[in-house]
Amino acid sequence: MSYSIEDLKLLMARLRNPDDGCPWDTRQTFESIVPHTIEEAYEVADAIEQKDYPHLKDELGDLLFQVIFYARMGEESAYFNFDDIVDHLVRKLIRRHPHVFPEGTLESRVDPDHRPSEAWIKESWERIKAEERAENPAPDADASRLDGIARTLPAMARAEKLQRRAARHGFDWPDIGPVFDKLHEEIDELKEAWRMAEAGSGDLDAVEDELGDLLFVCVNLARFLKVNPEQALKRTNHKFDARFRAIERVMAKEGRNLDEEPLEALDAVWQSVKGVERE
Repeated sequence: MSYSIEDLKLLMARLRNPDDGCPWDTRQTFESIVPHTIEEAYEVADAIEQKDYPHLKDELGDLLFQVIFYARMGEESAYFNFDDIVDHLVRKLIRRHPHVFPEGTLESRVDPDHRPSEAWIKESWERIKAEERAENPAPDADASRLDGIARTLPAMARAEKLQRRAARHGFDWPDIGPVFDKLHEEIDELKEAWRMAEAGSGDLDAVEDELGDLLFVCVNLARFLKVNPEQALKRTNHKFDARFRAIERVMAKEGRNLDEEPLEALDAVWQSVKGVERE
C-alpha cells in the first residue's frame, strides 16, 4: 500500500485538529513555520550538492510537508486550500509556457518543427511575468518595477535579482569595465570609513554601509562575469574548509598544537596545502 497526496492532506488535518491533534502543530501560524520552511529548502539543496539522492527523497518530503502545512492553515482561515494552490500553479505555468502550450490548455501541443529559440523563450517568460505584475499591482501606491522580488531572500540572491530587474529596464553598466572601477572606488570608500571610525570621527554604521556597497558591486561583477555569486562563495567556503582541515591534520601528525602556533607557521602550512592542491 502506498499513501497519496490525499492521505497527506488528511494527516495534516488530523495534526491540526484542536481536539485531538498535535499540540505543537495546532499552535503554529504562517509566521512561525517560515524558519522551518527555509531550513528544509536548504536541506534539499544540501542533499543535492552532496549527491545524496536517497536522502533527497526524505528532504523533498519534508519540504512538501511545509506546503501542506501552509495549505491547511490557509483552508482553516478560508484563504485558500491545497487544490487552489495546485490550480493556480498549473494555470500560471501554462500561461508562462506558450511555446509548449500554444492554445493555453494543458492538452494543446506545439509543432516540434517550429520550436522557438531559448532567447525568445526567456524574453517571453519575462514579458508574461511583467504583464502579470501589471494586472496585479502592489496594494499601495508605491508600485515599482522591482515589485515581486521577495525582501526575505538571502541578501546576495536579492541583490542579484534587483540588479537583473533594473538592467532589463536599461539601468545598467554598458560593459564590465566601469564595474571594476566601481569596485576599486567602493574599496577606497570602505577604507576611508574605517579610518574615520578608528580615529573616532566616524561610526561603524558608515563602515557597514560601505561594506554593503562593496558587496553589492561584487554581485554586479559576478553578473557581468556570468558567475553565480552564491555558488562562487560556496566554492570558496568549501576550499577554505578543506584547507583548514588539512592544516589540522598536518599539525596533529607532527604533534603540534594549532592553537599555540604563530600565524606565520600556520600560513606556511596553508601555502604547502595549496601547493599540494596544484600538483
